[in-house]
Amino acid sequence: MRENLGSMSSQSMALTDSMKPSDLSADKKGIKRKNWRNRLRLMWKNSSKSILLPKKNRSYRPSVDDVNQWAQSLDKLLSHKYGKAAFCIFLKSEFCEENIEFWTACEDFKTLTSPKDLVSKANTIYEEFIRSEAPKEINLDFNTKNAIEQSLNAPTATSFLAAQKKVYSLMENNSYPRFIHSELYKELCAVASGKSKVIKY
Repeated sequence: MRENLGSMSSQSMALTDSMKPSDLSADKKGIKRKNWRNRLRLMWKNSSKSILLPKKNRSYRPSVDDVNQWAQSLDKLLSHKYGKAAFCIFLKSEFCEENIEFWTACEDFKTLTSPKDLVSKANTIYEEFIRSEAPKEINLDFNTKNAIEQSLNAPTATSFLAAQKKVYSLMENNSYPRFIHSELYKELCAVASGKSKVIKY
């Protein structure tokens, strides 16, 4: 049994050794592309079921105009249901979805009015995104982190505003341009215009 395992291990090592860095990079890109295509198919499949819903509750697939508008600004992208969902899919494929998840949590937080709800949600956001070694820790400077920590006992609707602006700016200057130039966005344009060979209406 050990000999078999050793043989398998040496074979896999030999295979890895014979691969060029570009091969490994291409392999990773292939995995990422497969992941976002699967998620995109699921998103479109779920949206097609909306035809069965009452008209006022029906959600619609993005049009060509919608998808084109997403390339105008991050704000327009995030304000559209499917634009935001597509951006989330892209960030997950790059293993950096914590920024959009934090931004969304802050948007939800700003709608709260009850002091009890504000304290509860503030601590949840802090534990998930802000504290050192949080499961989805975002990149914030010491002063911003410290200000949030000081406000946890009596948070207000603006407690996370500075951090949210920093994360938004990071996405706007980093992730968003990559998304607009990605294969995923090109695929979305093709889907909206009915020219996709991957995802059918």
